[in-house]
Amino acid sequence: MTVLNQSVVHYLIDTRMSQFTVQAFASGLISAVAHSPRIAIRDWKGGAHFAPGTLKDARLDVKVNAASLEVLDELRDQDRRELQRVMNDEVLETARFREIAFESTVIHADQLKADLYRLNVDGRLSLHGVTNSQSFLGQVAFGVDTLRAYGEFTLLQSDYSIRIASIAGATLKLQDELKFTFYVIARKQA
Repeated sequence: MTVLNQSVVHYLIDTRMSQFTVQAFASGLISAVAHSPRIAIRDWKGGAHFAPGTLKDARLDVKVNAASLEVLDELRDQDRRELQRVMNDEVLETARFREIAFESTVIHADQLKADLYRLNVDGRLSLHGVTNSQSFLGQVAFGVDTLRAYGEFTLLQSDYSIRIASIAGATLKLQDELKFTFYVIARKQA
């Protein structure tokens, strides 16, 4: 029996054309009027690898510079600086934990149309010195030499030993749950 050696195609994420954001939510008595910050992930890279014409044996890896997270919302400069300081120094502790990394372990793909797939991605997320299982749902559409993927997932900061942020003398406290949203454009590598 002859086994064909299927080559693997590689796609690198074009982070300049992609969006990766985090939504935090205010909690407590002032949550109705409090700020629920939306944060952009600015410095990150990643890629997808799989057999051409199929998503068989697909793999995904993403690495994020933890200090690159930036508040997107309109805030006074003083409030923005304080939120950035708390996020970097007290919450993510970016001086100690410089990188956030995700590596898929299994990707299940259901073909919806010729070049459109629904994905269920299972993997390992390393964040704040802790590695846990992380899953998410998404969709991917293929072009000639590009792919576009989008999806979302949530995680609990407490699962990663992250201290829940409180800001402005503890008058603003955030919830444990964070919501991540991504829209990714990746380009096929030669």
